Amino acid sequence: MVYYLVIFLIAYLIGSIPSALIIGKVFYNTDIRNHGSGNLGGTNTFRTLGVKAGLTVTIADILKGTLATAIPYLYHNFIAPLPVDIHPLLVGMFAVIGHMYPIFAGFKGGKAVATSGGVLLFYEPLIFVVLLIAFFISLYLSKYVSLSSMIAAVVAVVYSITTSDLPLIIIVLVLSIFIFYRHRANIKRIKNKTEPKVKWL
Repeated sequence: MVYYLVIFLIAYLIGSIPSALIIGKVFYNTDIRNHGSGNLGGTNTFRTLGVKAGLTVTIADILKGTLATAIPYLYHNFIAPLPVDIHPLLVGMFAVIGHMYPIFAGFKGGKAVATSGGVLLFYEPLIFVVLLIAFFISLYLSKYVSLSSMIAAVVAVVYSITTSDLPLIIIVLVLSIFIFYRHRANIKRIKNKTEPKVKWL
């Protein structure tokens, strides 16, 4: 039981690292929480600080999920054999929770998209590629980052079902629920046609 708690805690703390806040304050002397949507994620960083900062934050947020999901593998192979089986996707989910509710940033974080993608990148790289394609096709057609994120979440659920991998299906469904829940304000703005569109695509 202790091993579960320690590994889940480490994953949560990794997810809690506020990439957008760190990049904004260290390199731009800007607290991104006071600008744009106030969200600690890649999209708000793109809009507030520009492409370079946005890409850096997005990649960092993806890697948080990837690293956390890899913890059982890394621990088992480089430290000591685990006395219990811990599914990597379950560990990765705690990183996503940390990203959404980071202890290092007052429990107000991002919207779970990039970090969820990072979780899937480690466990099933092909689904990550499929989701990127779905995201950018949707973004090209709609110009809405939020809508494209939710469409990618739906594609992830459909893809996972085709694998017959029950843990993957369950975790992807949970992560998709997280994404839709965190985008509920965006859904209202899309309905009201007040959601900002990207201008570079």
